[in-house]
Amino acid sequence: MKIAASRASGSDAYQRYLPWLQRADADVELCDLWTAPDVPTAVTLLRDCAGLILTGGPDVAPDRYGQPEKAPLCGEADLRRDDLELALIKEAHEIGIPVLGICRGAQILNVAYGGTLIADLPAAIGTSIEHRRLLDEDSSHDVALESGTVLKRISRVLDGTINSAHHQAVERLADPFTAAAVSPDGVVEAFEFGDATLGGKHFLLAVQWHPERMDYDNPLSHAIAEHFTAECLAFETLLRGKRTPPRA
Repeated sequence: MKIAASRASGSDAYQRYLPWLQRADADVELCDLWTAPDVPTAVTLLRDCAGLILTGGPDVAPDRYGQPEKAPLCGEADLRRDDLELALIKEAHEIGIPVLGICRGAQILNVAYGGTLIADLPAAIGTSIEHRRLLDEDSSHDVALESGTVLKRISRVLDGTINSAHHQAVERLADPFTAAAVSPDGVVEAFEFGDATLGGKHFLLAVQWHPERMDYDNPLSHAIAEHFTAECLAFETLLRGKRTPPRA
């Protein structure tokens, strides 16, 4: 089963996504869309995949969400990455492919659907809880899961402990989404479609943490991998059925 990744190469960190997904489904292979020669080619390649994972990475350029004045609070933006992922999110929405956003992937999803970002958490809310990496190591903190969400249903927990490696986060959550997990200082740590449990929308889950770098036994790691790959398999089965001509 082929799953597209917005970037799955360039550093050791990008190599972690495939083994994590293969713990849930050994047949998963990643199509690294970062290596496509241009955005239209990447979009075409996405159409032949069963899911899309938007991986971690640099800050989203603040002019993408209408706040260019926040640039001094941000790291160096990767405009090519922004262009690629915004195009992939648009296509994923149109074709109804399952989507998983991780860290930056969650942030670009919120921006793509009309939300905004906190450019720097320490500047905005202080550091009562550390969200950033320190001394080249992920931080960790607790999260509470919101009732009635897909994330709570699949993880079967009320709360948990996650790793943390970000200095940006959701400011205004885009209208189609609802918070699925929140940290004790009020930062949105995960979100999904607001009526996801009612059906009618493709699977989409965004998390600020890095489940691919967590202990797989943590329910906020393995449950995400297992449910996402199951959604991708269901989509692939549906897509394959549509492509197979009926017997005479």
